[in-house]
Amino acid sequence: MSRALWLLILSLFSLTFTLSASSSSWGSRSILRAVNTDNADVHDYAVELNATNFDEVLRDTPASFAVVEFFAHWCPACRNYKPQYEKVARLFNGPDAVHPGIILMTRVDCASKINTKLCDNFSVGHYPMLFWGPPSKFASAGWEPTQTKSDIRVIDDGRTADRLLSWINKQTGSSFALDDQKFENEHLSSNVSDPGQIARAVYDVEEATSTAFEIILGHKMIKSNTRASLVKFLQLLVAHHPSRRCRKGSAEVLVNFDDLCPLDMWSADRQEDQDAQAALGNFQICGRDVPRGYWMFCRGSKNDTRGFSCGLWVLLHSLSVRIEDGESNFAFTTICDFVHNFFICEECRRHFYDMCSSVSTPFNKSRDFALWLWSAHNKVNERLIKEEASLGTADPKFPKMIWPLRQFCPSCYLSRSQKNDGIEWDQDEVFKFLKEYYGKTLVSLYKDKGINGNDGTNRVLEDLVPSTNAIVVPLGAALAVAVASCAFGALACYWRSQQKSRKPRRSWS
Repeated sequence: MSRALWLLILSLFSLTFTLSASSSSWGSRSILRAVNTDNADVHDYAVELNATNFDEVLRDTPASFAVVEFFAHWCPACRNYKPQYEKVARLFNGPDAVHPGIILMTRVDCASKINTKLCDNFSVGHYPMLFWGPPSKFASAGWEPTQTKSDIRVIDDGRTADRLLSWINKQTGSSFALDDQKFENEHLSSNVSDPGQIARAVYDVEEATSTAFEIILGHKMIKSNTRASLVKFLQLLVAHHPSRRCRKGSAEVLVNFDDLCPLDMWSADRQEDQDAQAALGNFQICGRDVPRGYWMFCRGSKNDTRGFSCGLWVLLHSLSVRIEDGESNFAFTTICDFVHNFFICEECRRHFYDMCSSVSTPFNKSRDFALWLWSAHNKVNERLIKEEASLGTADPKFPKMIWPLRQFCPSCYLSRSQKNDGIEWDQDEVFKFLKEYYGKTLVSLYKDKGINGNDGTNRVLEDLVPSTNAIVVPLGAALAVAVASCAFGALACYWRSQQKSRKPRRSWS
């Protein structure tokens, strides 16, 4: 065995992929979903931070702004202020937030010894003391009273909920109110206002990926005739998902697929099958903070619009512009089979499968597949525009439309027929737009925030799972789909066979 191959195998061993069903970290939900720590009431909305998670939470949050309250649990004034702070936090934090994903409301207990240095870094001189700024600017940072230029500011007028919210409204140019209810007084940007908004959809792609797997598990959809379809979709996600943490989670599921998804996994008789169900049910494919319970770019102005279907479309488009030419037909059949087997909306699934079935010639170019998916999405929108108009179910803020709009891509339009109002497209320009929109722009927010994977484990996995046409298959799944393993597939299989004799350890803690 060559030295390079042996080093790759050792790198694989260094990644602790095996799940532990008893691990509390696997079963935890998003930190924004519910806060239940030793020092916090289960009904608290503000997120309790400490020195161990302060940087990570503030770096990874999708929120545009953060409020950090430094307090001491023994301070009477802090205890009296807490209900005021919570009234504001209710608006912005958690899956039931009125205005989610805009402001992250947090608190740090300076009376806890673990936070002494953290509070010193921010020159906390009285309690409570509130700070405002972009979340990422708090990470690995501090504040000094003598600073003349800083992205972090002290909130000097927030002694009551009304005054704090008024201060926030002035900073954001908003009109939030304490009595706002969900989907009322919304501050949503229209989907025709700014093409750069798609950058916020990277969080929705993570949410949609996690939600899709929750649906698959909740409806017990992994069966003997659907396993191969799921394995192929996981292969696609490992290589091309726009989120690194989703690529990592997909790889963990794929490498452990035989244990997580045995052929008779839904049997209630065997303890091993019940254990597999529990382990898979606790697994979070895009990391322990996802799903967050809300949508960003895909948030509708009504409770029953957009959301998951929007996030799933963005995911599929992002996959279509990341594949190589040699993967185009594999991606086409994989996505068609995944929707057919696992999308729970029967009518939507049938319409999509009909469009897939109408394709008679295999795709040889990634461009052709990306344009087919774009055309299919527009056909779906054309149908839904008519249906929603007749039923009155359209989202008034986000109506269905033919994409891309002329103001987003003028060069995509050649001419407009006067007879049937049809559009003649310049498909080369459309493909360029799709590559930029669902490729570079989609992940630009992650890159700007520096959270597109920082740890060594991620980098090792990224090296082992490059964005190419390599296929990653565990032993059982390889037989199921009858594909020849490539270099990484062989390594994964070899590592997988060795792991069967190893005692499971916790990972992602």
